[in-house]
Amino acid sequence: MSETAQDVSDDTANLNFEDALRRLEDIVRKLESGDVPLDQSIALYEQGEKLRGLCQKRLEDAQAKIEKITLDRDGKAQGVTAFDTD
Repeated sequence: MSETAQDVSDDTANLNFEDALRRLEDIVRKLESGDVPLDQSIALYEQGEKLRGLCQKRLEDAQAKIEKITLDRDGKAQGVTAFDTD
């Protein structure tokens, strides 16, 4: 797959975690190869940062859905319980 920085559009917000991670891994491989011109490397790096942030956000959101912190009467963390979506 010969995807350039311009081919990787700014529609990353709609990607699921797995697709964003695959794109990020592809960008890392291209940058590590050293075969990419400087301008394209900069654009790829910027896109990679967006994808990294998206992946981090998706992981944090998933974590919040899985667990929630329970507090005692004083507002101190008492433990973690499974998140109930009902």
